[in-house]
Amino acid sequence: MTTERVEEKVRETLHAVALDGVRAPGDLAEKVVRRRGRRRFSQAAGAAAAVAAITVGAVFGLGVGGAAEQDRPVRPAASPQGWQPWHSGVPGASERGCLVDGSALYCAGSAYDAAKFDANTGERLWTVKVKGEGGGNDHPFAVRDGVVYTYRNHTAAKQPNGDYRGGTDLLAVDADTGDVRWTVEMPQDDRTDQAAMLIDGAVLANTPSLRTVSALDPLTGKEKWRHTWDKGTECQRAVLSGVPYLLCTRDTEEPHDTDVLRLDPATGTAEKIMTGPGRQQLLGTSGDRMVLAQAKEATGKDLRLTLISGSGKQTTHTYRTEGNPAVSEVIGDRLISVSRKGMASAYSLTTGETLWTRPVGVRMEDQATLTGGIASPVVSARQGVVYFYSPTGDVSGLDLRTGKQVWRDHVATGKPGLGDSPQLLRYQDVLVARNGSKMVSFLPRVGH
Repeated sequence: MTTERVEEKVRETLHAVALDGVRAPGDLAEKVVRRRGRRRFSQAAGAAAAVAAITVGAVFGLGVGGAAEQDRPVRPAASPQGWQPWHSGVPGASERGCLVDGSALYCAGSAYDAAKFDANTGERLWTVKVKGEGGGNDHPFAVRDGVVYTYRNHTAAKQPNGDYRGGTDLLAVDADTGDVRWTVEMPQDDRTDQAAMLIDGAVLANTPSLRTVSALDPLTGKEKWRHTWDKGTECQRAVLSGVPYLLCTRDTEEPHDTDVLRLDPATGTAEKIMTGPGRQQLLGTSGDRMVLAQAKEATGKDLRLTLISGSGKQTTHTYRTEGNPAVSEVIGDRLISVSRKGMASAYSLTTGETLWTRPVGVRMEDQATLTGGIASPVVSARQGVVYFYSPTGDVSGLDLRTGKQVWRDHVATGKPGLGDSPQLLRYQDVLVARNGSKMVSFLPRVGH
């Protein structure tokens, strides 16, 4: 990491806990249940909507606080130095989604596989044009040591029927210049959170086959090692403190137990640390724990969550869900969920308690609409506020401790297109609301 990046990260940490890494792609349901075995898991459990709506997230800094933290009032928002309110509407630059890293915003759209914006001013700094038609609901998923990682179409060649041949490349782009550093072909059009992720010293990617993960050199894309699992086995991937883990089960009609394997980030050597009962669905990570779900088949209303540490220690809790969730997010020690009826709930992953259930404060879309629905919630740990954003432009802030609404507003970003999902991002205390190719950056007047 360069000196400039180290200094930027220090400033961010001192100002606020960084929670901007959570993403909510528009094809979320497909991402979670995209494989046949996962669909069977959800349907058999009677909680497909509950599981499919939960985004994989790796977020830190929201542990269980003591009495002083519980009594601390919501803090007012403060704007970063050099920031001013802005809006952007560059066609084809952001409708696939964005990622915040420091004072930069990295996006993707129908015209650009990557586009960098200044998070202070909204100025577009560089773009990487798409190959072919540039479809998909993916966007840049990570930035490290001056490199942005995202996806692009593998080829621009047309087939006899006029369509572009499918295929996806993992793409590494220089964060300063926008120059493409390397590409690696993926075995299918999988651009989900499971397709590629950062580990210690490498990028872990689902390549070159469907049953293989490879550790790629982050600067060159060259393979360091690979791990392949047996035919008929399905493996989910997670990363804890830079170490990759696989959660593997047999892909059959009958449910099988789930093996949890630890892969050495330097060599790829696999070690089984535990076996969990039944088919488990990875929901995300909470600090140094993986969060897995197994629905309670008896009623179909309860969600059984199991937390597994890197050493294999596990803790299980059961939650009664408030109807079908429109969106849920693993954020620090909490699972924050919003029902389709507009009720937000916070559950403690440590104690298993429901901390609060309150109206979310934004208008919910009808289930019959073809838009992506409410954005994934965003948390400011420094302020103690969780924010929500709907396709209608409503924005709401709830006290993270109590669920009480402390702020609400409306932003004019227009209606989402077919299949588009709105997105809410956080740059320190500033919020960026994205709807299609329109973005608005503003400071929530919480506590003022």
